[in-house]
Amino acid sequence: MPEINIDALLEQTCNAGATDLHISVGSSPVIRLHSRLKVIEGIEPVKPEETRVLVDKIAQEHHIEVLKETGEVDFSFSRAGLGRFRVNIYRQRGSYSFAIRVLPFTIPAFDQLGLPEQLRAVTKKKSGLVLATGATGSGKSTTLACLIDIINSERRCHIITIEDPIEYLHRHKTGLVNQREVGWDTRSFATALRAALREDPDVILVGEMRDPETISIALTAAETGHLVLSTLHTMGAAKSINRIFDAFPHDQQAQVRMQLATVLEAVVCQQLIPRADGKGLVLATEMMHVNSAIRNLIREGKAHQVTSVIQMSDAEGMHTMDSCLANLCNTGVITFEDAFARAQDLAAFSQLVRRR
Repeated sequence: MPEINIDALLEQTCNAGATDLHISVGSSPVIRLHSRLKVIEGIEPVKPEETRVLVDKIAQEHHIEVLKETGEVDFSFSRAGLGRFRVNIYRQRGSYSFAIRVLPFTIPAFDQLGLPEQLRAVTKKKSGLVLATGATGSGKSTTLACLIDIINSERRCHIITIEDPIEYLHRHKTGLVNQREVGWDTRSFATALRAALREDPDVILVGEMRDPETISIALTAAETGHLVLSTLHTMGAAKSINRIFDAFPHDQQAQVRMQLATVLEAVVCQQLIPRADGKGLVLATEMMHVNSAIRNLIREGKAHQVTSVIQMSDAEGMHTMDSCLANLCNTGVITFEDAFARAQDLAAFSQLVRRR
């Protein structure tokens, strides 16, 4: 039976500096390099039977059971000398497709990622909620892994991570780290998060707050003296706050506003953008630290006014996504077209570009 040489494909993907590998029936394998898709030349289009063999080769029995039952499955695996990989296998038109994300063995250092220096301060906090937000593939998991690594290196504390799947592996340093994978070590984010409150953690990482139950428990955990880090698929601090509000029925939103106003400490929003010189990607961010003005706006349900506070809080280390994009554009790091396409407020962005 024909078989895909997955190790060779993964090696080509890593050597090219690509972030993703796609394998689909009827097409040659495709990599994503600097946000753009590129066909791997010299390889025949994939056949249906090859995808079935590949499932058996890289997935464990319980992953295959989930795939057969639901039509898709997420998990991570390692290859010696290459790194770790996160894979989503999904059924389409009777065969299987694979989306494989490259995960380096080593956690990048804070200074390597281009994150706002002010974000480092959250690693000192003993309680509260910190959110990394942005689209899929914007580096949220890497940012949180970096923050966890700093905490693990500098603080004698107990860290529990709840992930789907586990991406970066943390070893015990100054801290103690226990990592749980949804679908393997625990049933769901909510189940693991509820259990974590009985496991004496100081810091809890929740890979994603997907539902009201998980959000509610995360808010309670932050309220009861734990530092909680998580992600949302939202663009900007204001939209992230509203996403949390909107996850709950109207009659519960007043209570949620009070909780969130009390526990939210910071939101960093991320986009990865191709560099103008074609040499990789650069990180653009929005940085919000929650001050008294923002807490009042959250409490009053006026999240739409948060961006205005961020714009006026440069001295506190805050900045909007548009100001970051304009700065990257004006310094020639990214093109105007790429910056404009990702701006949140086109009028405000255009003024920043002209003024600088």
